[in-house]
Amino acid sequence: MRFGITTPIVTLNPKGHADWETAAGPEQLTAIARCADRLGYHHLSCSEHIAVPQSVAETRGATYWDPLSTLSWMAAQTTRIRLATHVLVLGYHHPLEIVKRYGTLDVLSGGRVILGVGVGSLEAEFELLGADFEHRGSLADESLRKIRRAWGRHLVDDLVISPHSPRSEVDVWVGGRSGRSLRRAVEFGTGWVPFAMTDDQLRSALADHDRPDGFEVILWAYGIDPSAAPDVTSERIHELTDVGATIINVRFVSRSVEHWCEQAEALMTISAGGT
Repeated sequence: MRFGITTPIVTLNPKGHADWETAAGPEQLTAIARCADRLGYHHLSCSEHIAVPQSVAETRGATYWDPLSTLSWMAAQTTRIRLATHVLVLGYHHPLEIVKRYGTLDVLSGGRVILGVGVGSLEAEFELLGADFEHRGSLADESLRKIRRAWGRHLVDDLVISPHSPRSEVDVWVGGRSGRSLRRAVEFGTGWVPFAMTDDQLRSALADHDRPDGFEVILWAYGIDPSAAPDVTSERIHELTDVGATIINVRFVSRSVEHWCEQAEALMTISAGGT
């Protein structure tokens, strides 16, 4: 099993972040990135919100570091681990903007970018940015077509994109909480990152859709404690594997950045069959 990191500090979810993350900054983020890279984790992630209305901040959280800036920083601190936007809201960006900005990051990082994308759900944020909320689904599909066609190309419709990604293909993981998001992922992407779905809902959705070889299913393990509860952690990993996960995003119980790194190492020991 491969594990990705739901990166601490950069997204403060009221239901999930640890107390120490609130006051943490670049130094602690660097320690986490280097630890995850050294231990062989698959990817680091960073999500996107431009501005969150105060009325929903208590449930969604209000702190969201900018993914391009943050992943660029983490790219400079690491050598192997991949860098996942998790997720970019497609309706907030022109597709060529995504191709240029994250293609440049792909150059700088040596081809480590994963584009995690979604259609978005926060109507007030769409209004703030002058984006179309009502038609966001169809617009997201069109954006994905354009991104896949333009990625890694020097010339697109008589427009020069330089620099551009050194790769002609990029992994595109589509986030969502419905069978429709899985259909979009199968049609336009290389992986699905569902959220807010039960294990039974996930099994049902995956059973209803044929998926190509190599298609990734990225599921979540929140609040795991591999140091203090290795058996419970192992059981949850097996449950998610049984559901259909090919990669598991993890968020640890942690008291400090040092404890977080201990947890990250403990999970790798469990995964390798150690005690």
